Amino acid sequence: QVQLVESGGGLVQAGGSLRLSCAASGRIFSSYTMGWFRQAPGKEREIVASISWSGGRTYYADSLKGRFTISRVNAKNTVYLQMNNLKPEDTAVYYCAADLRPWATGTDYNYWGQGTQVTVSS
Repeated sequence: QVQLVESGGGLVQAGGSLRLSCAASGRIFSSYTMGWFRQAPGKEREIVASISWSGGRTYYADSLKGRFTISRVNAKNTVYLQMNNLKPEDTAVYYCAADLRPWATGTDYNYWGQGTQVTVSS
C-alpha cells in the first residue's frame, strides 16, 4: 500500500509558475513508476506526465511538452511537477499516482492521491 499526498496547488495568473509536490509513504517509493494527472470540470482525467523509478525515462502529454517538467527524488520519497507559462486551460485538479509496473502512461495506476486544485486566471 502507498499513501500519496499532493501539495503546491493554488491560484496563479496566466504566464505564472507553480511546482506541485507529491509525498509518498508506505512501500518502497523507488519501486514505483510515478505519474501526474489532471481533471478539469466536465472532462475526463488525463495524464500529464510520468517518470520511471530511476527518473531516467519520462513521458509528457504532447500539449504540455516544454512547459511542464516531472522529476523525482527517491531519497525524499517525493515526485514533483514544475509547471511554467501556465494557461487558463491548465485549470484542473492535479493528481499524483503510483504504479508497480516498470512503465505506465495510461490512467490505470494502482494508487492515487486526493488531488490539489490548480486555478489559472486570465
